[in-house]
Amino acid sequence: MKITGTVHKYGDNIDTDVIIPARHCVSVKEEELAAHCLEDLDKEFVNKVQPGDILVAGNNFGCGSSRENAPIAIKGAKVGCVIARYFARIFYRNAINIGLPILECPEAVDGIDKGDKLEIDLQSGTIRNITKDLTFQAAAFPETMQEIISAGGMVAYVKNRLRNSAA
Repeated sequence: MKITGTVHKYGDNIDTDVIIPARHCVSVKEEELAAHCLEDLDKEFVNKVQPGDILVAGNNFGCGSSRENAPIAIKGAKVGCVIARYFARIFYRNAINIGLPILECPEAVDGIDKGDKLEIDLQSGTIRNITKDLTFQAAAFPETMQEIISAGGMVAYVKNRLRNSAA
């Protein structure tokens, strides 16, 4: 699976309350959460982001509460992938569980600027900065995790497995 998009770059310690403020966590519907994604950090984010665009951040992205609403809001905003130096572990797992592609790659974070155009190959973990003609290598996900992301999340993955085993 390849993703191509424009970078929206933010700093360290972007917590789940910044990703989706608690006052909007009355829903788990992607489209409702997406309307408020990152609004306390960047009021124009939802107006700027295009389907497939890429969030890039520093250390500890998704720290704070363990609510699944945060990765759901990002996925609902049609973000193609999130790249960070490091993800808070509960956010990392929640993102995989809902099928939001994420990659940890400190070198890429250092070599990417806001507005750069990227091409990401999730299968290999390759991140290509088209704007700067640079390539970075993140660790590729194991096959099962790739299948979960491709299916759109853990629930869809399990449903597919059950359907296939019954056939």
